[in-house]
Amino acid sequence: MQRTYELMFIVRPDMADEDVDKLIGTLESNVTTAGGTVKHTERMGKRRLAYTVRKFNEGLYILLTLEGTGEIIHEVERRLRVTEPVIKFISVRVDEEHKRLEKIKALRATRVKRAPVAAAAPAPAPASAPEPAAEAGSAPAAATV
Repeated sequence: MQRTYELMFIVRPDMADEDVDKLIGTLESNVTTAGGTVKHTERMGKRRLAYTVRKFNEGLYILLTLEGTGEIIHEVERRLRVTEPVIKFISVRVDEEHKRLEKIKALRATRVKRAPVAAAAPAPAPASAPEPAAEAGSAPAAATV
């Protein structure tokens, strides 16, 4: 079953652009040969890390959006684990989140269509309408003369 994943990894900040391109190309070819697809690749640039990782305070962030099976993701994670320039990585399955957001959008769309009808003010009660009967055990209503 094809699922959508986001794979973010951080490489050493002193890595050359050609080497980063080569690493990304290798990962993309690994995914495609395993039967998955790379939907989007985003190089987010150099950013400061929240804490020191392997004696680095900065790193180059790369985000890949992949479609494939869990086995493909496990293989890519294994390759990232043994690749020396990669400081950190994380993979997240996002297809369930997309389904949930689509449901919410659909519900909001149906509520917007019904909202003007439901927001109409209720019709005023006729003047000759009898007052509701008092409940048992409650004080009697004051009579008007």
